Formats: sequence, structure tokens, C-alpha cells
Amino acid sequence: MDDINTVLTVVSALAALAYGLVMVGQAPSLQRTVVKVAAVGAITVMAFFSDAPWLLAAGLLLCVVGDGFLAGDAQRWLPAGLFAFLIGHVLLVFLFQETRDPSLEMTSLQIVGAVAVGVTAVAMLAWLWRALGLMRAAVTLYVIVIAVMVGSSFLLPAFYWPAMLGAGLFMTSDAILAGSVFRREALFGSDRLTRWAIWFLYYGGQALIAWAFLRMP
Repeated sequence: MDDINTVLTVVSALAALAYGLVMVGQAPSLQRTVVKVAAVGAITVMAFFSDAPWLLAAGLLLCVVGDGFLAGDAQRWLPAGLFAFLIGHVLLVFLFQETRDPSLEMTSLQIVGAVAVGVTAVAMLAWLWRALGLMRAAVTLYVIVIAVMVGSSFLLPAFYWPAMLGAGLFMTSDAILAGSVFRREALFGSDRLTRWAIWFLYYGGQALIAWAFLRMP
């Protein structure tokens, strides 16, 4: 099983690099979709065939479905991709709640982190609001859910710190993506840098969340 996981890890990393450095800016194609899906798909396979919680595997799988939709025409498939990721985040919330130790009280750092996530989510919605149009309700719901997901990760025991970091990277990637799609904003005026940031923050976030539950305690 270790050999299979090693192969899957290599496949995931190579697919992530190939998509992020070569294909991310290309026109939609079957090859581009397959490579994009393979990046998190390989991690998902590891989760399904390991002792990891089923909520992790199911959440990753839904994100892979979302990847497949968004690898095509983002404007056309955005609602479907958004819905897949939304359900994936809900499953991660349940995973984090199931894993946390309810006997432990929140620390000051955890409280500050949760408040910061909430403030960031509200500020992001305010910034996007006029540009959202018919997507306002869907995007508002999505932002609420991903903020809850990130906040829930802060309640995990310290051993699961990669999941906390990964959740934060995931939300950051989505914020940059939303700015690009709805407001046509680019990081430092660079579309290439924006695409790299969206992809590698997203992939890194997914990999860290998975690693938090796949590594041995």
C-alpha cells in the first residue's frame, strides 16, 4: 500500500505542476481537464483506500467534481462547480467537528482566527456585491460555508495544524478566483500570476487538509 501511495503522490504532484505551469492558461480541452482532475483525484484515491475518515474522501471527491466543471468554460459551468465545492466544504465542516475534542475550550488565538475569517468573508462579499448580479445568493451562501469550514478547522487539535493552514489557503484561493471572475481583477495586474496563485494555493490547501488526516499520529 505504501508503494501505491508513493505512486499516487508523484502522480498528484506532477499533475499539479503540469496544470499550474503549462495548462492553466490554455483553452478548455479534454487533456487539460484530465490533468487538472488528476492532481486532487490522486489524493482522493489515497483517502478512499486508507484509514482516513470517509468524510475526507467524500469531500475531496466533490472538489474533484468541481475541478472538472471549472476546467471547462468557467462562466458556463461556474454554478455547477460552485455547488460541488459547496457540498464538499459542508462535508469538511462535519469532518472537523467530528475530529475536534469538545472538552477543550477555544484558545485566544483560535477565537482571533475565527473572528478574522468572519471579518474577511464579510469584507469580500461587500467588495464583490455589485458585480455578482444573479449570482449574489449562491456566492453569499458559498462564502458563508467556506468561512464556517475555515473557522471549524481552527477547533481541531494541534496535531491537525496542516488542515488549519490548508483551509486558509483554500479560502485565499477562492477569494482571488472570485475577484478574477466577477471583478476582472488580477494580482499586481498579472493574469499569469493570478492563475498561478489560484491554482497552487488551492492545490496546496487540498494537499495539506488531506495530509493532516492521512499521516500517522
